[in-house]
Amino acid sequence: MKKKDLQEDISTQNWDSIIIGSGAGGLTTALCLARAGQKVLLLEQHDVPGGWCHSFYLEGHRFTPGVHYIGLVGEGESTSNLYKGLGIANDLVFFRMNPDAYEHVHIGNHRFDFPDNPEELENRLIDRFPKEKKGIKKYLKLIRLVSEELYSLPYIKGFWKKLTIPYRTRHFGKYGLFSLKRVINWHIKDPLLKNVLNIQCGDHGVQPKKAAFILHAALMYHYFNGGYYPMGGGGALVKSMTNKFKEYGGVLKTSTSVKKILIEGETNKKATGVELADGRQIFGKHIVSNADVGITYNQLIGKQHLSPKLRKKLEKTVYSCTSLMLFLSVDMDVRKAGLDSGNIWVLPDRDMDDYYDGIMKSDLQKVEFFEALFVSCTTLKDPTSFDGKHHCLEVITFIDYRTFEPFAEESAERSEKYLRFKEELTKKMILGLEKVVPNISKHIVHQELGTPITNQYYINTTRGNVYGTEKSLKHIGPFAYKSKSEIENLYLCGASILSHGVAGASHSGVNTAAVILGCHADELKEPQEGQELLILEAEDTSNNYPEEIQKKIRLRQKRTKEKSKSFT
Repeated sequence: MKKKDLQEDISTQNWDSIIIGSGAGGLTTALCLARAGQKVLLLEQHDVPGGWCHSFYLEGHRFTPGVHYIGLVGEGESTSNLYKGLGIANDLVFFRMNPDAYEHVHIGNHRFDFPDNPEELENRLIDRFPKEKKGIKKYLKLIRLVSEELYSLPYIKGFWKKLTIPYRTRHFGKYGLFSLKRVINWHIKDPLLKNVLNIQCGDHGVQPKKAAFILHAALMYHYFNGGYYPMGGGGALVKSMTNKFKEYGGVLKTSTSVKKILIEGETNKKATGVELADGRQIFGKHIVSNADVGITYNQLIGKQHLSPKLRKKLEKTVYSCTSLMLFLSVDMDVRKAGLDSGNIWVLPDRDMDDYYDGIMKSDLQKVEFFEALFVSCTTLKDPTSFDGKHHCLEVITFIDYRTFEPFAEESAERSEKYLRFKEELTKKMILGLEKVVPNISKHIVHQELGTPITNQYYINTTRGNVYGTEKSLKHIGPFAYKSKSEIENLYLCGASILSHGVAGASHSGVNTAAVILGCHADELKEPQEGQELLILEAEDTSNNYPEEIQKKIRLRQKRTKEKSKSFT
């Protein structure tokens, strides 16, 4: 049967694996299984693949809602090896964000920059907070030790080595059940320094009193050597994986919504396939859900098929916060305004826990402006996306979903009340951004606000969450949901399983594929010969890039000039 016919006749085929959802986890699972020779069907309810990693265009300008930077992309580091192992490294180009300040911290009137060198970070912190020298040294050393022990766990193999695990992971074990707030309080006294060191809590969406210390340690370690941004945005990652998946004979169907997972058996439950929204049933030996656990178990499977133990766990499951995400294109020189390829974290100068608690309980209609923001200028992170005139910004703040509950049942045709509320929130986001980039409101060419309802509509997440389950002590490590479910032949992957973020979800997908294939995940991530990842400098103002990259930049800017001339 020809590949075209196979794609058109998916309901009559018997598949080895059916993957529901094409986020980073679903894509890596699908790719690994197809590469192993399986007949794989990947289903996506949106009209483009990628989940949070997909890119979209507004007025010709590209945005990516869920990819803002990725760590450990340097030679020999885990993310780099992952892409080499998947066989997609040659298709990717990464720009290293400002090495002197890949993170800019704005806390009230205070400023601090994170460099991409852990020794330099320590020196800067000590220079800024000399009275905390001893605590800074001990805390950063602990961050490194705990992270290295965590990353080493999969590589401790053999009977005798496993006997020594308690010693080999003694720091990880000692601090594994403590919150970030508790551990940092043991080492650091200065409130401002605590906020600086905890600023990346935004990357897991929970404040210090809820965040697990080991999770935050792993996050800081992930970015110790800096942040990187893919040329082409998150869509480039998606394109490389989908192309490789198709090369191995995999079939991807977008705009194809799964209504339910088909379950057989009364006592011993078994997943046998899926039923689509149009009523068609498709059968497979393995079913993998990349949807979050709430969508998977409560909607696609149904509580009647779950054990009392799992139902009880689901009832206690808390999902991560949701977000407002403002997408802007502006016609101003943002570099002159102080921006570069580094992220900007904005926080009021007060206790981070108090701020998080307050904004989650706030009536957003009474909020004057948003004080805490994450600001990313993608046209400075990826110079090939700059058209010579317009810059693109993605501005994010976290909120609680309850504010949007009145709009949860709305159709795609939004009510006037929702649209007015969205307009009010957009103004408040811009007022907050004005504190970072003065007068930016006078240069906005196009603006669009993504809300929790947007997240639900396009990404299909429980209560519009952005990180799957809440990344607190109750939902990570041994307490996280597993890739192999209690239902035979049903598996899960994604942000609620192994880890979150682009890299975390991708590793999760590989792990799930390894469980299905009966091998170790390392075998699927072994760097392939001939695979190299091209890394360029985002801050290379001399434009000293390969000719192919320079040509791409010139062509984009030429089109903008020609378009401007046609309008005049």
